[in-house]
Amino acid sequence: MFPIRDHNPSGSTPYVTYALIVANVVIFLLMTYGSSSLQALEASYFVWGLVPARIMEGMGLEGFVTSMFLHGGWGHLLGNMLFLYIYGDNLEDEMGPLGFTAFYLASGLAAAAAQVVSEPYSPIPMVGASGAIAGVMGGYLLLFPRARVDVLIIIVIFFRIIPVPAFLILALWFLFQIGAGVLYATDAGGVAYWAHAGGFVAGVLLALPVWLVRGGPAFWRRTHGHPPHPAAALPRSNVPLIRRRR
Repeated sequence: MFPIRDHNPSGSTPYVTYALIVANVVIFLLMTYGSSSLQALEASYFVWGLVPARIMEGMGLEGFVTSMFLHGGWGHLLGNMLFLYIYGDNLEDEMGPLGFTAFYLASGLAAAAAQVVSEPYSPIPMVGASGAIAGVMGGYLLLFPRARVDVLIIIVIFFRIIPVPAFLILALWFLFQIGAGVLYATDAGGVAYWAHAGGFVAGVLLALPVWLVRGGPAFWRRTHGHPPHPAAALPRSNVPLIRRRR
């Protein structure tokens, strides 16, 4: 299940969301193609990434921020930027540019802290905007639980795009992070599941004041759980099945 778009683009231009996407892409290109060798690139991850073992020694604290703008490959980058593009604009519309910037950074810091707590002596650098974007997803879940999100479902021999409520896809994603965090250790590298879970919870909590100011449950009743502006006119998403030939 992979979200590809929502049905409610923001009512205003999401400049901060776009700026974050551009910053992440530019930094990735500079690091990937500006490094003199693969060894130099890998060394830069230890310098600018978040290394829990160094944090526990009181070093590398800048990694709490710089790690949010590093990525380990094209797939890592593009997946994160797609999620930010889908969920970030509506949250920025509600919070305003400065509020959304603070929210994004605070979610990323909380996610990094969760990863350090989960594996405090890991020597593996954590990189990626995933924790901050998990916070965006948590905030989106609280404010717009019934927003429609088109999800690409791939099951070996067929694919289909279907619209699902945001609360379903986001809740499933969060539960997967918790389950994977319990089952899989990342002290030898892998996905920072606890950073994702921590960022998601932080996003819900940080968005709570906005939700309460808007009226709490009354906000949901007014908007029916959707972003408070008209939905976009999207083409039908009933993609025909593509079956494997025998």
